[in-house]
Amino acid sequence: MEGSGPRPEIKHPIPMHPRVGFLKPLINRPNIEIGDFTYYDDPDGPDAFAEKCVLHHYEFIGDRLVIGKFTAIAEGARFIMNGANHAMSGFSTYPFNIFGGGWEEGFDETTWERELRGDTVIGNDVWIGMEAVVMPGVTIGDGAIVAARSVVTHDVPPYAIVAGNAARVVKMRFDKQTVRRLLSVAWWDWPVDKITRNLDAIRGADIDRLERST
Repeated sequence: MEGSGPRPEIKHPIPMHPRVGFLKPLINRPNIEIGDFTYYDDPDGPDAFAEKCVLHHYEFIGDRLVIGKFTAIAEGARFIMNGANHAMSGFSTYPFNIFGGGWEEGFDETTWERELRGDTVIGNDVWIGMEAVVMPGVTIGDGAIVAARSVVTHDVPPYAIVAGNAARVVKMRFDKQTVRRLLSVAWWDWPVDKITRNLDAIRGADIDRLERST
């Protein structure tokens, strides 16, 4: 229907601009979950997002990459998953066991399993800047902004702006009360027609008006 917004199942929603793609219809992996309208922008196109941007992600490990709705991911962002971890409890971190030839004998898998950090979870309405790196097991809260080339090693609060290596909170986008109200409104969970009717409130900065949206 005209005026009801783009369809989230469209892989390339911007005509004549194929570098931008909604990721949900482009990804078909059981260990990656992506919400509606989340997009990736890359001059080479978004189709290879899983291969290019989600690194060391192996199904047998069991960790998931979960990204919410309406999240914007810039060119070159990387999600490092748990398969990149090495055992660190001994003197050497070298993964002798993976090369075989007898080096696998006596390897204690629990020394590696102790390094697993769990799922990586990115919230809704998050903006991840160009060439940012998100490390295993990190949670980035709704509405957060990750500056370009940041390395995110710890959880990021909702509506925080983080930057640097390792990334730290440099600013909160809104005061605590406004953040609580925004998380309660959770506009990204509204039906698309309601979002469409209330775009001015969503794009604006009047929390009272957003709460009154119908």
